[in-house]
Order: sequence, then C-alpha cells, then structure tokens
Amino acid sequence: MAERFVHQVATYCGERSFLDIAVPFCEDGIRRGEPVLAITTQANLELLGEALGDRAGLLDYGESAYLGRRTHERTAAYLRYWRRRRRDTPRGRVRVLSEPMWAGRSERERIAWHRMEAGLNVLLAGTDIWMLCPYDTRASSREVLDNALRTHPHTIGGGHEPAANERFTGTERFIERCDAAVPLAVPPKGTPAAILTSLSALREYTTERAAELGLYGERAGLLTVAANEMAVFLAMGDSDPLTVRIWDRFGGVTCELRRRGEREVDPLSGYCPPGPRPSPGDGVWLARQLCDSLEIRSRDGLCVVQLNVPGARAEEARRGAGFALAVEMGMVVE
Repeated sequence: MAERFVHQVATYCGERSFLDIAVPFCEDGIRRGEPVLAITTQANLELLGEALGDRAGLLDYGESAYLGRRTHERTAAYLRYWRRRRRDTPRGRVRVLSEPMWAGRSERERIAWHRMEAGLNVLLAGTDIWMLCPYDTRASSREVLDNALRTHPHTIGGGHEPAANERFTGTERFIERCDAAVPLAVPPKGTPAAILTSLSALREYTTERAAELGLYGERAGLLTVAANEMAVFLAMGDSDPLTVRIWDRFGGVTCELRRRGEREVDPLSGYCPPGPRPSPGDGVWLARQLCDSLEIRSRDGLCVVQLNVPGARAEEARRGAGFALAVEMGMVVE
C-alpha cells in the first residue's frame, strides 16, 4: 500500500461485526510496528481490549469524546498524534480507528461533522495516516450512513485492505453542499448594528456589547479576540468598513461581521494548527479554538462571518478548552 493518507469507511451491526472490522486493523498495525490509536465507545474499547489480550497494552485509545467535542479539535488531534508518533515506525505510518458519535447532535452539528469528514481528505493529505472509520448501523440514521459513503474515498476490500469507494462524492463538491445546507443565523429585529473602521473600535464595541448580553471578563475576552482575528482575516479597513451585529440566542451569543465585496475563502480555513510559515488561516484557527462554531460565507457581493460562543448561562465546561488556550497564549487577562 502506498505511503499516503488513507480514509476508509466500514459499517457494523453488533459486537461481533465490530470486532471483525477493528481487530484485524489493529493487529496488523501492531504486527508491523505501527502506532495504533483507537477512538470509539467505551463498550467497544472493552470488547477490543479483551479481543487483543496482551497486545492491548500496545494500543493508544480513548472514548469518542477524547479528541474533542468540536470538529476542528478532532482534526488537530489527528495531526498531533501523527506528528508525535510517526517517528516510532520506520515507514512513518500511523493508524487511527476513529468512530464519530452521532447521538444527540443537532442538524447543524451533524452537517459540520460530515463536512469535517470530507475535509480530512484535504487536511490530512500530506500525512501517512491510515484511518478506518466504523459506523454503527444501529445508532446511525440512513442519512448519516449515506454521507459516510460520500466522504470516504475507501471502503474495506479483500483482506481488509482499502478498496476504492464508488460512492465517494469528492471533497469540494460535498463541502459546498454542506455549506448550502447550513443557513446563516438571522439577527432578531431591532438588533443594533455598528459600522466600524478600526480593530480598536471593534474590540471596544465587542467587549461592551458582550457585557450588555451578560458576558464579562474572560467570556467577553474570548469573543473579542475571535472577532479581532476574523476582522484581520476580512482585511478590515482595507477598503470598506465592517458592519458588526452581536445578539443573544438560546444558549449562546452570535457575533456577525459583514464586509462589502466577495473574496475567495477556503471552506477548510482554520482547521489545521499554524505551521512554521505564516498563513491567512492562522487567525481563523485561533478563532475556531475560542468559539463553539464559526461560519464563513462569501457570495452576493458580501463576505460574512458568524462567531458563536456560549452564553452567560452556558455550562462552564463548554468554555474550558477555549479559555485555557487563550490564557496560555497570553491573549486574555482576567
């Protein structure tokens, strides 16, 4: 098998079916001296550990939530694992058994995860990761299973080796369809709009408006930093000012930045951590770390960004990772 990113999908129904998929994949990697990471449910981890016996100690593993609740967290985790473990094998091959969780997700979240699955074909193209994604037919809707086949270039062939997937749609085409299926949020009637021409004015307005909506201190800081980064991404002040609206919604706060003029936007911008060379996506990456979700649209003569962060009454755990990152980078002072 060529040294390249392999993105393989498989479906299972029941314990025996899962083991038939997972055990050969893990055993073959262990036999070849390749690092293997298994991310699945706790029940499946216990099954896999029992089946592997003494070899289970050679496996890296965690529950599905281990890699993060948000899509970009998962992408970054794959990259970190590959960079950390690729030196442990002469060929640089790293294996990942990764089962996403679909139960309890909203329609918007499901679309975001499908988009991420498609985006991995581009984001991880330069790695030597062999990724096998099992889907439980008992816990996945028909739509989820159909999209799984559209986003994975490979299925399981003879001897569990990757085989070409005829249902694979193509990354760019699939992501465009996902973006079209997620409309931007509409601000409530009467939401104030500010016309701003400088980053300092944007930061001041965002902080003040956040306080009006019950966000103070570090909570307001997260939103302000994210808005600042996205204003830079939109080239604020280059020609046209930004129109900024910030409003309360159930469970969170949305900050919208609008700028006249379309621009070419990579729909996967900000999913990979910054590299050694500066990139326009570096600020987008930081904004994604600080927000629950981030949407970018460029059409009809406008470029629009919407940032969504937890509201004043949201659970503290939801903001923990983002705030810790901001503090670590010295960008938020309590």
